[in-house]
Amino acid sequence: MFRVTISPRLRMTPYHESTVAAGATDITIYNKMVLPLSYGDLEAEYDRLINGVAIWDVSVQRQVQLSGPDAHEAAQYFTSRDITKMVEGQGKYVAMCDHAGNIMNDPVLMKLSGNRYWFSIADNDMILWCKGIAAEKGWDVEVTEPDVSPLAVQGPKAEDLIAELFGEHVRDIRLFRFIETDLDGIPLVLCRSGWSKQGGFELFLQDGSRGNELWDLVVAAGEKYDIGPGAPNHVERVESGLLSYGGDHTPGSNPFEVGMGGYVDTDTDVDYIGKAALQHVVANGGPERVFVGLNVDAALDEPWPLPARTPVTVDGDQVGTLCAIVHSHRLGRTIGLAQVNRDLVESNATVQVQTPTGLADATTQSLPFI
Repeated sequence: MFRVTISPRLRMTPYHESTVAAGATDITIYNKMVLPLSYGDLEAEYDRLINGVAIWDVSVQRQVQLSGPDAHEAAQYFTSRDITKMVEGQGKYVAMCDHAGNIMNDPVLMKLSGNRYWFSIADNDMILWCKGIAAEKGWDVEVTEPDVSPLAVQGPKAEDLIAELFGEHVRDIRLFRFIETDLDGIPLVLCRSGWSKQGGFELFLQDGSRGNELWDLVVAAGEKYDIGPGAPNHVERVESGLLSYGGDHTPGSNPFEVGMGGYVDTDTDVDYIGKAALQHVVANGGPERVFVGLNVDAALDEPWPLPARTPVTVDGDQVGTLCAIVHSHRLGRTIGLAQVNRDLVESNATVQVQTPTGLADATTQSLPFI
């Protein structure tokens, strides 16, 4: 058993007291903040997400804000997707790449009022990358981390709960669309989004001092729906084929190799970091590896978190990298996520992966599983 020592370098979230009171038992560190991972009953948390409604503290999902006259130019240059037609109140899932076309982050980019953009980032210091390039380019843009802390409400009953809190008009909000609003005077952005395929919303709190107040309002309204706490769910995200930045790819992975090819525009006039490298990948027949699901011929009755990415092999030779393996409750079998050499995937070759009971055969399939 390890203990986490708290220091000024490690931030608590605005919902920390609420998550402790709700019985958080497991945490991890994400964007230098504490992320609750479980409340002691993983099966109940999974069931709540699939069949009911769950509340998640995901304020570790930090925002990089671009504001000022050159905000759009900067947002486009950081984004390997054409955003010229974005409108206020719209978000897009995007890849942020380095100059070699390697993926650095997979945020949702949001266009707000007042010539502002938010990159809602995964776990790394993209703000430093954006600050450095903005300064070198001489853009008139301010790059900041605003006081914004998302609270997710996920599951098939999430829409009913959010409509009860905000009004029936929220049912018309499309995926990755949002409104700037408030709840009992608490300023926030309400977006139809979240790291699950079960439907839901994220409440981007814009006053960190009112986090526990917001949590209590949502929980009180959600009692009739049997709301309960949870966290981004590892099993559901594998079943749904959702990318986990930092875990599902290897150094040097481009967006095509992590299943993000549909979110990259190479045949476009706009310029962005890594464009030439990504055009080269397309011109040369596509990626060498692809992000796929694995159906694993092994029993996995208990959670088995991978301590590190492990090899996918054929006859002892490495042909890919396993990044997740779980028992799927809904499918009733062991499944995984991996990057595998494209030629083997196209030929439907059988591969091998390491499991708690030893080496096991696996077959690839396209994502998502469900």
